[in-house]
Amino acid sequence: MIETIQQLKNHIPLTAQDEADIERVGAVYPWRITGYYARLMDSSDPCCPLRLQAVPDIRELDTYGVDDPLEEEASSPVPGVIRVYPDRIAVMVTGQCPMYCRHCLRKRFRRDDSADLKGERLERVISYIQSDPAIRDVLLTGGDPLMFSDRDLDGIIRQIRAINHVEIIRIGTRAPCTWPERVTGELADMLASFHPLWVSTQFNHPREITPEAERAVETLLSRGIPVNNQSVLLRGVNDSRETFLALVRGLVRMRIRPYYVYQAQTLSGTGHFVTTIEKGLEIMRGIRGWTTGFAVPQYVLDTPYGKIPLNPQYLRGRKGDYIEMVNYSGRLWRERNPLPGT
Repeated sequence: MIETIQQLKNHIPLTAQDEADIERVGAVYPWRITGYYARLMDSSDPCCPLRLQAVPDIRELDTYGVDDPLEEEASSPVPGVIRVYPDRIAVMVTGQCPMYCRHCLRKRFRRDDSADLKGERLERVISYIQSDPAIRDVLLTGGDPLMFSDRDLDGIIRQIRAINHVEIIRIGTRAPCTWPERVTGELADMLASFHPLWVSTQFNHPREITPEAERAVETLLSRGIPVNNQSVLLRGVNDSRETFLALVRGLVRMRIRPYYVYQAQTLSGTGHFVTTIEKGLEIMRGIRGWTTGFAVPQYVLDTPYGKIPLNPQYLRGRKGDYIEMVNYSGRLWRERNPLPGT
């Protein structure tokens, strides 16, 4: 892991001002980059879309947004649990990640072991799940659950799987993208022993799709573990039709389903990444019809009350017995659809 400026300088050139900026930002928002991800960055391009996601930027200190836009702390019935929906919960396994993405929703987290799911903290989470039969779906997130050893992660999942009313377990991890060597056959075998189990990951740019990432994903898929992708729309990274189309096509070639694309939140330290929602709708409309239907992710805004779909408008409205609509290219279609009794 790269955690010092001197280590980072082995991968990209830094001016004295760059170094000073990284020091200032790092005092507020810690940073860490995997050696693998650093090797993917373009050392000659300060605006490299991978570098933007990984290297601290002085704009993170601009006044913008709030620390907890989803009000997760208010939605936490016990430490480590976030509950927004009636039938599912998110469980924070750790505050640590192999790479601290600069757009991270949980930049407020302490990057130490204080939030690790172990001991009394784990006992309270397990007790909470056991006490409510309505909980059928448990997402393990963080931080990144794959920061835990195989043995420790097995111990957590095993206790959750032993609860009869839990039907589905999901793992949220960016490791296939930022730390693919973590995804070993031994890890995948362990995860597969707890089926039905799903993995959600995050690729944001086509240059993140590499042979190493493909190997990691194939390791999971070969054990019957479905892999979904949840991108974040980021200004300067993937906020163009061409980039996003290349991304979703690449994901499908890897047999990853592009599931969600999130509108970037009004989150402290991330204002320079935020696009307009109109821009996101333009991109979603722009890729529709130019790739396989299941390769078009659902564009959503996450809120304290759950995810809200943000969809381009294809229906134009009713005229008599007909509904008017347009296709992906704007061509008008009128579908006969009379009202009852007419």
